[in-house]
Amino acid sequence: MNDISLLLQYIFFGFVQGFTEPIPISSSGHLVIVQDLFGLKLENLSFEILVNFASLIAVLIIYRHDIMRLTLNGAKFLFKNDTNGKSEFTFILYLIIATIPAGVIGLLYEDVIASTFNSAHMVGITLIITGFFLFLIRNLKGQKKENDLSLKDAIIVGLAQSVALIPGISRSGATIVAAMLLGIKQKTALRFSFLLYIPVSLGTFILSMDQLLDESVRYLWIPYLFAFITAGIATYFSLRWFMNIMARGQLIYFAIYCFAIGLFAFIIL
Repeated sequence: MNDISLLLQYIFFGFVQGFTEPIPISSSGHLVIVQDLFGLKLENLSFEILVNFASLIAVLIIYRHDIMRLTLNGAKFLFKNDTNGKSEFTFILYLIIATIPAGVIGLLYEDVIASTFNSAHMVGITLIITGFFLFLIRNLKGQKKENDLSLKDAIIVGLAQSVALIPGISRSGATIVAAMLLGIKQKTALRFSFLLYIPVSLGTFILSMDQLLDESVRYLWIPYLFAFITAGIATYFSLRWFMNIMARGQLIYFAIYCFAIGLFAFIIL
């Protein structure tokens, strides 16, 4: 493969990963399908780690005001005992608690999960499951706002996120489905889901930096750079688009898409 073809391949992978990361159709599942469909192959997990970090930057930009509010008000409650920041401090605490299940399960079983569900056939099944649950919550509205969340809510959403370690089970889809089934409002479910993405993605990046520094991927730094930029831009616009879809209550379109692409992967690939 010549340098131009390699560069275009990684830009394409970066776009697929970046665009599908925030929407509930499983970015990891789509990478498996794309590789199988076009006969392409990623060298190792370093690529996914890098483009996930690009997606993280996009999420940080979009939710920067929420992050600033939570950080400042939470710090006021923690260090100055300002009761006005208690709800923000509690919200941060719930985010930390919800991060734990995926962190623990990921460290213990990530390799087993990746090797078991790395075929397009298996991804087809898990995408159909994702579609079913998206269809299930399509008309739910919910009443719980940020201040109404409980420890139980955080634990259940965190467990749902751990299930999304399986390719084809969307992380955003699993967490939003769990939150909305618990009666949480769509906007709050979306915010909690993507603020929850931050510590998980950052932790994965830090713990896996050795793979990015591995000798075997040094010759790919230019394709990786272009993929990184592409993924970040794609995630930014995809998440903005998804936020509008959520606001209009049109999750059913993602359910239909997951059914269609899942059946395609299961039957044809």
